[in-house]
Amino acid sequence: MGKNRFFGKLTKCAALALVFGVVGGTAFSGANYFSDHFLGTDRAKAATEEEISSSKIQPTSTASGSVVSTDISGVVEDVMPSVVAITGMTQQEIMSFFGQGQTFESESSGSGIIVNKDENYLYIATNNHVVENTNALTVQFSDESTASATVRGTAPSNDLAVIQVALSDLQEETLNSLKLAALGDSEQLAVGDAAIAIGNALGYGQSVTTGVISALGREVAFQDETTGQTISSRLIQTDAAINPGNSGGALINTKGEVIGINSSKYSDTDVEGMGFAIPMATAGPILEDLIAHGKTTTTGSPYLGIYGVDVTSDLSGKYNMPNGVYVAQVVEGSGAETAGIMAGSIITKVDGKDVKSMEELKSRVSSYQVGDTVSITVQIINNGAYVEKEIPVTLSAQSN
Repeated sequence: MGKNRFFGKLTKCAALALVFGVVGGTAFSGANYFSDHFLGTDRAKAATEEEISSSKIQPTSTASGSVVSTDISGVVEDVMPSVVAITGMTQQEIMSFFGQGQTFESESSGSGIIVNKDENYLYIATNNHVVENTNALTVQFSDESTASATVRGTAPSNDLAVIQVALSDLQEETLNSLKLAALGDSEQLAVGDAAIAIGNALGYGQSVTTGVISALGREVAFQDETTGQTISSRLIQTDAAINPGNSGGALINTKGEVIGINSSKYSDTDVEGMGFAIPMATAGPILEDLIAHGKTTTTGSPYLGIYGVDVTSDLSGKYNMPNGVYVAQVVEGSGAETAGIMAGSIITKVDGKDVKSMEELKSRVSSYQVGDTVSITVQIINNGAYVEKEIPVTLSAQSN
């Protein structure tokens, strides 16, 4: 992600739970327990020891053996040649006070991971938001040499992209210094595992931060700048610092395997210690498809193409509307528009399964593949009453 671009907003919440436990009994026995416990009599002590000894709750076991070394310099040294810095140039035209257009060029920074190569190109994985809307890309390698790059393919719905660098543009010394990243299995991660983030933080060059896996499968929503569509993804959460410029860089384990692709756009300036990465279990197949098919790929999250509002039970009862998702807007060129779904209709089912919220609708749709045709049940108002209709919709991929 660039220093100045595409920050998604996190929703922050806090929950407090206060649990009250009341131990019943007669007033006499309760008074005896209270006085014995707080006055420290032998009887209270004996009772307490007996309760502890008979309890089934076991104490936490402590680790045995040697402590894991905190020196990760060897791992980082081995991985660094597979991580690159990416600089993108974007042109923007701004109207002056006198109505004259002026073109300004801005620079953004990001990171990438060398994941493959063939006889002609080196293929580098990164985030889509690092490369979108750029008209020039430059890659800096670990030996500080640079080369121009072009976009091979993008999957905006997953915020993934692949760029390519022609091998003919690289010096032999650079080629000899580079490495292909070792891709790990993010499905084997556990909360508390060590995590190392490598990337071009703030555009200052490659740097390293460390932390742990804070959570797995964390659902995070962000808004696509181009389409305005809100997209949810299940990501790895880590407290390893992931700053602007780290986007597209590597989250690795202590074996030096890439377990995730950092995506700093999910960070928020008000949040500390919450970075996010796309798991390799998600990214791996998509990156392979992008390398194989380039920009023509239909890889990505299946996309219905509507903006919707939940019709809750309260709204349903108050306005005599069916439960479901009210279609506020249909996205131009989407599968929904092509199929004839109209604004004002209410989606109630996907392939016969009820949907009662936008979140549930997205969850149902996400279980399909791009190009699949699904039956969308809608309620359309006709002469003052809602009439049910089934509409087949071919799911598209999110457009860039």
